[in-house]
Amino acid sequence: FQWSSPPEAIERLKSQEIWFPPPQFYEFCRLCNFSSLRELQEFSSARALEGCERWMPVMLSAPDGFIQLLPGDELYPEDPDYTGEKKIIMSTDKKIEDLMKEGGIFHRIVIKNVNNLAVYVNIEAKYKHINPLMIKCDNSDYSSRL
Repeated sequence: FQWSSPPEAIERLKSQEIWFPPPQFYEFCRLCNFSSLRELQEFSSARALEGCERWMPVMLSAPDGFIQLLPGDELYPEDPDYTGEKKIIMSTDKKIEDLMKEGGIFHRIVIKNVNNLAVYVNIEAKYKHINPLMIKCDNSDYSSRL
């Protein structure tokens, strides 16, 4: 076991020293908004009664990787499988780069491989939550339209 700050954990993921799943990567990117535990506690206390949203990521399979679509993303289905029982995986013949260049409303995690993740969010977070910082573990640049 080793204690790491969120930015340190992301750097360790980038260097392939550790691995954590995409939802945890998303949360580490969100925690990067806070410079101290005290700042996080103050934020959490201030927004505690605002509400929560139920999410179920929807997987979009592309020839060169996957995209986990989250609520608010323009490709997120209107009627997602909230229980996970259907195990629906959407697919496309388009490459991730093309999907990113064509898109405009993002709330997604791009997954090229287990240590190559990126978070893209340009929607307003609900219930006074804070969006994750958009951090990439690769060298791609899809930010031209963000």
